[in-house]
Amino acid sequence: MNSTRPDYWRIFLAFARNSLVRDMTFRVNFLIECVSSLSWALMNLGFYALIFNYTDQIGAASGWGKFEFFTFLATSMLVNSLVQAFFMPNCEEFSELIRTGHLDFALLKPIDTQFLVSLRKVDWSSLANFILGLALLAYSLHGLATAPRGEWRFHPVSAALYPVYLLCGVGILYSLMIALAATSIWLGRNQTLYDFWFYITNFSRYPMEIYAGRLGSPLRWTFTYLVPVLVVVNVPARLLALPLHPDNLWLCGFALLAACGSFLASRALFQRALEAYRSASS
Repeated sequence: MNSTRPDYWRIFLAFARNSLVRDMTFRVNFLIECVSSLSWALMNLGFYALIFNYTDQIGAASGWGKFEFFTFLATSMLVNSLVQAFFMPNCEEFSELIRTGHLDFALLKPIDTQFLVSLRKVDWSSLANFILGLALLAYSLHGLATAPRGEWRFHPVSAALYPVYLLCGVGILYSLMIALAATSIWLGRNQTLYDFWFYITNFSRYPMEIYAGRLGSPLRWTFTYLVPVLVVVNVPARLLALPLHPDNLWLCGFALLAACGSFLASRALFQRALEAYRSASS
């Protein structure tokens, strides 16, 4: 009997197309969601713009001036918009698949279960923040290039590596998310995923230099090496915004290891959770 491997890329494109058709069926709702997402991001951006009216840097001698920090903020928008568009709606519904018994049907499909439950829906409205992030990134890089200090230099290698580490950040956040979702098999209906996700990833929203002192240093170590959310945005943002130095190179190497290690660990946890799953019909 001949067997062929499923074409995962074509399947993903079919998922994305179906999600877009579904969103376009209710265009007004889609536009409202886009405007709501953009409004929240713009209010956040306005808050930081107001802060920089009173200070030159976020943290004394941290190196994160106005345009450096806007590069960081744009990177955060890009990473989080991709995660929220492709993974968040699916991981949020994983516990519902268990409760309703629809996970049984997913397990019967001739396709990898983790792929199926992770990418079957795409929230296209979340990509509005991706476009805003690109615009903010262009603005911040222009500001860095025209700043009177003249300290910033454009590095083609850094620019080429930026999308690579952007995807590494997405991979780390996805790994954490799917691992949290998989615990629903043991813990039952998990309706607090988004809240817990926000608490953990909140540490990735700021440059790691602000985590200093007796309280900040343990937090920086924990969320860099144990739960590597601090490298998600810091590494790609540093490549563009700050001069290259040995600390950046070390973090770049660690970010690659963290992305691979996080994915493999979450994959193992997901598979172990599926082994513990008991069919709704049993």
